[in-house]
Amino acid sequence: MAQDEWSLTAELARLELDEVEAVRLAQEAEKMRALFLSMSCADVENLEPTTHALSQHNRVRKDEARPFENRDALLDASPESEDEFFLIPNVL
Repeated sequence: MAQDEWSLTAELARLELDEVEAVRLAQEAEKMRALFLSMSCADVENLEPTTHALSQHNRVRKDEARPFENRDALLDASPESEDEFFLIPNVL
């Protein structure tokens, strides 16, 4: 896109830019456009689909319910509690 097209785009987006900002926006947008074009040329024909850039195994421990040894101490340390529950302020 030419400089005036980026200025028109900024105007349509209701961005108030001075000349220096408009030039910088155009330059940065052109850099992004060039990156997108180079990515569209990448050969991905034989790549397996993935959900993450790095193949890693889940390193989180298994989610299991376990008894908590110091429940009373934890409740005593809270600002407010009632029976076996924490009291929190109403939010609505």
